[in-house]
Amino acid sequence: MIKINNFTFYYKQSKPVFEDVSFEMKNGIYGLLGENGVGKTTLLHVISGLRFPKKGHCSLLGMESALRNPDMLKQLYYLPEEFKVPAQSIKSFVKYNSAFYPNFSYEQFTTYLKDFNLDIDSNLKELSFGQKKKALIAFAIALNTPILLLDEPTNGLDIPSKTQFRKVMASAFDENKCIIISTHQVRDLENLIDPIIILDRNKVLLNNTVEEISQKLLFTYSTTRPEGALFSEQTMLGYTSVLENKYNEDSTLNIEALFNAVVTNKDRIKELFNVK
Repeated sequence: MIKINNFTFYYKQSKPVFEDVSFEMKNGIYGLLGENGVGKTTLLHVISGLRFPKKGHCSLLGMESALRNPDMLKQLYYLPEEFKVPAQSIKSFVKYNSAFYPNFSYEQFTTYLKDFNLDIDSNLKELSFGQKKKALIAFAIALNTPILLLDEPTNGLDIPSKTQFRKVMASAFDENKCIIISTHQVRDLENLIDPIIILDRNKVLLNNTVEEISQKLLFTYSTTRPEGALFSEQTMLGYTSVLENKYNEDSTLNIEALFNAVVTNKDRIKELFNVK
């Protein structure tokens, strides 16, 4: 659905955010991970056509994102981490903004509002930050755009709302959608995101499905630190570790441990996953 070819972007030419990067995103709920400043939000801006490649191309559904073609825009929705809301009711907001999106489902939207314990007649300006975010998340998902970009959607949500967010996202996803979630809150989304993209400065370190990752890497919990671990962290119960999966063993993915293993073993990860 999304193709990025020989992509270069910078704010200052001497410090490129991305340099000659190429990769694709198909259907799935992508987890977009990376340390602060590596360009997660910038990438979402480029995909949505809010910023333009300095070199190379970014296309969505066969259309150049930088051109912001109306046919593209009605199939894309971007919910930023920081936002402003108008002084109007949720109902009024939806009435005026949903008209641009042909797949919007009012029935789905009202269901999601109930799931999030929100009243459709509430004034957006009078809601807490978390309530505003839930209203906009409900709206974004109910639009049913083929491509949905969410920047730190669980920031500001309490624990019950995070649980409900995962349930709503899982129920709304189908094989015709590409949803990209940029997040630092990996534990909030551990059982939801697949595939996983990990960004580094100027490059993509990983862009693989959970199945592909589990074939190459083994996630273990043990009372002693295993030898040859790509990453190992001591906890109250022992050691959480990531090793190379040399014997094709089954294990449960730990995204936080994966991230640490990838960013501390960049060259070996490239070799394992054939990243150029």
